[in-house]
Amino acid sequence: MNEEIKKIIEELLSRTALTYDAIDMVVADDGTTWCMVKSQDSKLFIGKNGETLESLNHLIRKLIEQRFRDTPLPYQVVLDVNEYQKKKVDNIKAIAHMMAERARFFKASVSVDPMNAFERKIIHTFLENAKNVKTESAGLGHERHVVIKYVDDTI
Repeated sequence: MNEEIKKIIEELLSRTALTYDAIDMVVADDGTTWCMVKSQDSKLFIGKNGETLESLNHLIRKLIEQRFRDTPLPYQVVLDVNEYQKKKVDNIKAIAHMMAERARFFKASVSVDPMNAFERKIIHTFLENAKNVKTESAGLGHERHVVIKYVDDTI
C-alpha cells in the first residue's frame, strides 16, 4: 500500500512546478506513515507558515481516500518536506508537555494557543495516557484550541 501512496504523491507533484530529490516512506511507532520529501525547493513546498504544505497534505489525503475508498486506512499519511513537519510535531509535543506540567503544578486548567485540527490531535494523542491531565478542544473556527485540565487521579 505504501508504494501505491508514494505513486499518488509522485503523480501529484509531477503536475506542479515543485521539484524534489527523493521521497522516502517511513512508518512511525504510532502507525503514521510519513512521506519524507527531500527537496532544494523547500520554501516553495512549505509556503508561508506551512500553508502550502498543509494544502498538499489535504490534497494527498483526499486522493488517498478516493483511491482506497473501499479499504479503510488503519493509519494517517503525512507529507513532510526536509523534516519541517517533524520539527513542528516535536515542538507541539514539547508545548503540550510543558502545559501539562503547568496544569499539574497549579492544579488548574491551562489553554493552549489556537491550532488547526492536525495540531490539536497531536496534543490529544500525546497526552491521552498522561497522569493527572485530560484534554479537550474548545472554541470555534480559528479560535479552536486545546484545554489541558488537571484531574486528581487519587479520588
